Amino acid sequence: MNIFTSRTLRATAIFCIVASLSACGLPRSGPNKKEIFSGSVLEQGDSFVVSVTDRVNQAAGVAPSLGFSSDFTGAASVGSDTIRAGDVLSLTIWENVDDGLLAGQGANATVLSEVQVDGAGFIFVPYAGRIKAADNSPEAIRRIITEKLDAQTPDPQVMVTRAAGDGATVSITGKINGQGVYAIERPTRTLTAMLAQAGGVSVEPSLAQVKVIRGGKTGSVWFDDLFQYPRYDIALRNGDRILVEADQRSFTALGATGAQSRVPFETRTLSALEAIAQVGGLQTNSADPTGVFVLRNETDEIAKQVMGRDDLIGTQRLIYVLNLTEPNGLFLARDFLIRDGDTVYVTEAPFVQWSKTLSAITGTIGTADSLRDLGQ
Repeated sequence: MNIFTSRTLRATAIFCIVASLSACGLPRSGPNKKEIFSGSVLEQGDSFVVSVTDRVNQAAGVAPSLGFSSDFTGAASVGSDTIRAGDVLSLTIWENVDDGLLAGQGANATVLSEVQVDGAGFIFVPYAGRIKAADNSPEAIRRIITEKLDAQTPDPQVMVTRAAGDGATVSITGKINGQGVYAIERPTRTLTAMLAQAGGVSVEPSLAQVKVIRGGKTGSVWFDDLFQYPRYDIALRNGDRILVEADQRSFTALGATGAQSRVPFETRTLSALEAIAQVGGLQTNSADPTGVFVLRNETDEIAKQVMGRDDLIGTQRLIYVLNLTEPNGLFLARDFLIRDGDTVYVTEAPFVQWSKTLSAITGTIGTADSLRDLGQ
């Protein structure tokens, strides 16, 4: 094979690979900066591309807020002495005679243990009849029984005590060491006391959330806030359902980062800089520190503040741009808060594509040389 033919084969191979690269593109981790900016509203796209500044951080820096409404915080503690349907009482009745109405021969005291308050709120006591116990205190029930028996036996003495019953209970499930149904008693009338009674949370306390469902209303609070803000240590009510969960928030990391995956939050608040560090940082051989993007669906209220306009209606797609090479870039990334569902994307540096192209061309030249050698 002559030199002309050899050069023709090499040129043909190089032309084919360059044409292929132009038509199909080289492998890469995602869109480049130019392609992302092309999706801007200014370029007839459907997203707002915003460079992060101190003003943007102030408008977009909304941390997740949990707490109980006044429906929960305004409820007073359940009286520990208030009897309810389902409670169990113990009655002891002394009679001032040797042969009384209730006591046997030679005894002057009668013990009626495990007297349960029925669904209508009543108990039955021999010779005293049916007595309303629900919504009364043990002392009130004692007086009622004494008055009923006083007409039939001289100077009766009555003692009424309340045992732990199932009249006022809460259920506790989820990430708790002792799931179950617990009675509201004197020591466990508040949320923190009841959680302690159930053995405490079984996940990292700083990432635990406590949800209370009461009737048709639901409230959630961070576990740590129960101790930092006493108003959240709410009084419990009969039928409350308490669910302890681990923090379910996450963000997605893509592009030239140390890991590309769905990443759970490890702290209550997470900055863009911390999110990047959490996935192993930027890839030193490919990442473009001027092209760190955070993609988010913003409410119109926040979007209006960020964009400085009042004509936005409904959820808006915003792409926040962080340039870590700017003098204030690292500080802005440190202050920019990541929220649940965000996508953190880092573009590849421009030279990476050039490097891939050169590698492909170099490989093509090698292939052309091999073809030439085979043709000789």
